[in-house]
Amino acid sequence: MIEQMTLNLVARARNPRRPLTPSSEFRDPAFMENKSAPVHRWVPWIAGFSAQFVEDVFHEYLPVKSSHPSLVLDPFAGVGTTLVQAMLHGYHSVGFEINPYAALVARTKLTAASLDLKALDALIQQVEKVRAKGNGEPISERHRPPGFRSRIPFFSPKVEPQVLAVLEILHTISQRDLTDVAKIAFGAVMVQVSNYTYEPSLGSRPGAGKPLIENADVPAILAAKLRQIREDVVWLREHLAGTPSGLRREIHCEDFLSPDTQVKNGAVDLVLTSPPYMNNYHYVRNTRPQLFWLSLVTASEELRRLEHRNFGKYWQTVRDADPIPLHFDHSALVRTLKNLRCTRAALGAYGGPGWANYVASYFNDCDRFVAMLRGLLRRQGAAIVVIGNSIIQGIHIPTDRILGELAEAHGLRLEKIVELRAKRVGASITASSVRRGNRNGTRLYESAVVLRKQ
Repeated sequence: MIEQMTLNLVARARNPRRPLTPSSEFRDPAFMENKSAPVHRWVPWIAGFSAQFVEDVFHEYLPVKSSHPSLVLDPFAGVGTTLVQAMLHGYHSVGFEINPYAALVARTKLTAASLDLKALDALIQQVEKVRAKGNGEPISERHRPPGFRSRIPFFSPKVEPQVLAVLEILHTISQRDLTDVAKIAFGAVMVQVSNYTYEPSLGSRPGAGKPLIENADVPAILAAKLRQIREDVVWLREHLAGTPSGLRREIHCEDFLSPDTQVKNGAVDLVLTSPPYMNNYHYVRNTRPQLFWLSLVTASEELRRLEHRNFGKYWQTVRDADPIPLHFDHSALVRTLKNLRCTRAALGAYGGPGWANYVASYFNDCDRFVAMLRGLLRRQGAAIVVIGNSIIQGIHIPTDRILGELAEAHGLRLEKIVELRAKRVGASITASSVRRGNRNGTRLYESAVVLRKQ
C-alpha cells in the first residue's frame, strides 16, 4: 500500500491552489524520505533531496496559473527526483547528469508510464524461475565485467551464479524500455546481495563490521523489485492522466557546464538542484558496481574521465597539480586559500596545498554554474540550490554564502539562504565536531540558496 504521506504529496501536485509552505519551513530534504514514495523508491541514492522538499519549492516558486506550462531545470539531476515531480505537476522538465547509471534511472522514471505491462509480467515470471543451478545447464560467465575489480570478491560463490543467470535473461530482452527497467531494478538490489555496503559511501561489509553475504535468493529479490516497479507504473499512469500532452521530459547524460546545454537562454522558470557538495563524496565511485555490471562502462579509464568531468572535480584529480588560482575576484576566499595552503604544508598534495587546489577548483565551477543560471533563467525566474558547507583541514568553508556572493556578482539577486538541516558527515571533514580527533566547534549544515533573476 502506498503510504498516506505520499498520497498527500500527489494531491498537492494536482491542486496547486492549496496554501504554500512558508519559505523558512521547507520539509526535510533528505533523500531517505523517498524510500516509500512511488517511483522515487525504485533506486536508493545517498545524494539528492526528497520529493516532499521539491513539492514545497514548486508551490512557492512557480505560478499557480499560467497560460503555458513552466519549465523546470535540474542541472545535477541524479536519479530524477525534481524531474519526476515536475512531470506529476504537468511542467516541462529538463535535467543533466553525467553519471550514466543515475541518468539511466532518471530516464526510465520519465518514460515508465508507457511501459508494456504484459511484457513486464512475462519478465517477472522468467526471473522467478531462475535458480542458481537451474536445470543442470552450465551458467554463462560472459556477463561478468572483465574490467571490474574489488578488494574482496564482490559476490560470494553461491550468489554470483545467480547474478550471472539473471543477467543472461536481461540481455535477451528486445524492448529498450523494458531492458532499462530490468537494469535499474538489478542495479537497485545488487549491492544488497553483495559483500559490499553503503555507509554511506561504498565499502566492504567486513570493513563496516558486517558479515559477508554467503547466500541470497537473487531471483526472488529482483522479482520483488520488478513487482514494486509494476505497481508504481500503474500508479503513475493514473496520476499523469490529467496532465498536458507533449511536455518536455528530458534527461541528458552530459556535463551541464559544457558549451551546449540544449536549453535556450531566458527559457527557464525554475532551477531546482543540488550540485555535488565540497565534502569529496565519490558519486561516481559509489556507483562503480552498477556501472560495470550493467555494462555502462567497461574500463577504469572511463571512470577516471567521469571524475575529471565531475562538478568541482575530486581531490585526487587536482591535488598534484600546480597551485590552481581562482578565476574570479573574492578577497575572503583568496585569504582562505592562502591559509589552507599553509596548513600541514609539509604533506604537500596530502596536506593543505592539495586541498587548496580542490577548493579552488570547486568554486571555479560554482562561478561558471551561476553565470550559466543568469543566462538561462527568465526574468523573475528563481533558482533554489541545495548545498552544504564544509570543513577542509580544519578550516570552515561557508559554501552556501560564497555561492550566493558569486551569484550576486553575476547579476542575480540573493533572496535568502535557508538552513534545512544540520550535522551532515563527509569524507573530507577533519578536526570538526562530527569526526574523531580535534574539534573546532564548527557544525555542518545544509542550506537552500534562493536566487532570483531580476
